Amino acid sequence: MENESQLDNEFTKAVNLINSHKDPFPADFLLRLYAYYKHATGSQGQSPTSRKPLINAFKTNALFQIRGLSRNEAKEKYIKAVNEYFNSLK
Repeated sequence: MENESQLDNEFTKAVNLINSHKDPFPADFLLRLYAYYKHATGSQGQSPTSRKPLINAFKTNALFQIRGLSRNEAKEKYIKAVNEYFNSLK
């Protein structure tokens, strides 16, 4: 990415694309996006809030797996994952 503003714009576009998609996503894909999003937005310190302990455990594990990334790296990985997913549908 050229600069942080461009990265933020691409990240926002990717988030909007995910949020507007009506078909279900694979669970493993959603967990990766969840972790990247939480890290990219600086909200990874908040505990997962599902009513189901198993889902919270999966979310916590997903966050643990990306703990070494910077916020910008998390944005880049989110964008890449979204692009790869939608390109695979074509």
